[in-house]
Amino acid sequence: MKLTIKVILMTGALSMAACTNAGKLGGGAFDPNAAGNSGVIAGGASDPASTAYFQQAVGDRVTFEVDQSLLTAVGRATLDGQATWLLANADYTAIIEGHADEQGTREYNIALGNRRADAARSYLVSKGVPSSRMQIVSYGKERPIEICSEEACYAKNRRAVTVLAGGLTG
Repeated sequence: MKLTIKVILMTGALSMAACTNAGKLGGGAFDPNAAGNSGVIAGGASDPASTAYFQQAVGDRVTFEVDQSLLTAVGRATLDGQATWLLANADYTAIIEGHADEQGTREYNIALGNRRADAARSYLVSKGVPSSRMQIVSYGKERPIEICSEEACYAKNRRAVTVLAGGLTG
């Protein structure tokens, strides 16, 4: 048993040592200002065509008031950004997930989550995103991102989340 642990530790140490010399493989650190580099890393949060950019810069979720499926002004602004992004990145499709907080029955929250997802989808369609590129699903209260019996947690769980798929044609 002790020999196995020593072998594992030694292998880890050697692996770490092999990774410390960037010049070993003929390369150095990535310089975004070097000739030919625009500072945009493909697929990263700085790439306007990436899902990471969509999630972080545009925003992938909108929240709702208690027992509501009406979009707020902030939600509409986020969806405006999503519509612009989706129209500029036609290789992507989206699944819009509807969620609810833990209050209420499972059945009621599934229906509420469905109305929330449909409200987001309908708004995106009204902004020109083809409905054929979007599907909706409701998880009700089954997938909370915060678990506690306080309004701050409930507010985060009352949401519609746009999950992207595709974009792999390049």
